[in-house]
Amino acid sequence: MRILLVEDEPDLGMAVEKALRRENYIVDWVQEGILAWDYLDQGSVNYTLAIFDWMVPGLSGLELCQRLRCRGSSLPILMLTAKDQIEDRVRGLDAGADDYLIKPFGMAELLARLRSLQRRSPELQPQQLRVGEWELDYGTFALVTPEQARIALTAKEFQLLEYFMKHPQQILSSEQIKNQLWALSAESTSNVVAAQVRLLRRKLGEYGHSHLIETMYGLGYRFQPHSPHADK
Repeated sequence: MRILLVEDEPDLGMAVEKALRRENYIVDWVQEGILAWDYLDQGSVNYTLAIFDWMVPGLSGLELCQRLRCRGSSLPILMLTAKDQIEDRVRGLDAGADDYLIKPFGMAELLARLRSLQRRSPELQPQQLRVGEWELDYGTFALVTPEQARIALTAKEFQLLEYFMKHPQQILSSEQIKNQLWALSAESTSNVVAAQVRLLRRKLGEYGHSHLIETMYGLGYRFQPHSPHADK
């Protein structure tokens, strides 16, 4: 899952980002609202959750909420703020925030609020993703093969395979994959996608299924769940 974190306090932003990454979220952290809106508006990245500080420069968290809801977005939003008056909370909720967390707060509570938002949005909390005879198990971070073998995956392998399985038989460019699975601020080499695909394909190959991810030379990669060319 990918989160947009908008927080202008460096120490707090760094702490929240670190806590989220430990939970295997992909995080884009920005410190002002105009850049946050650019991230939301560009369309090349799909966020599953957002955390907005109310008082950030450029566009406030409140204004970001309002813009998203006016556009018809249902992106779940957690608002962070030092404003603790009832009327302030009402303003935030009326602007479109789904939940409200008063500063200072503990990271355990922040993570619990995010889990709560996921439970309220069933599409964000699938138990399994099934494509043909292949099943991705969110509870155990494993791929279940047609033979019922369970292939344990790392966090990045899981994210990569999830992205492929949500776009079966669609050619995905390296740029698309990188934009969706690596933070926009991440310092990554030009071949990071190829290297990660190679590692995943090698693991699948141990079970005779490296054919699942097909290289489309000059174009990108394609997930082929129904390919008859299993490894011998």
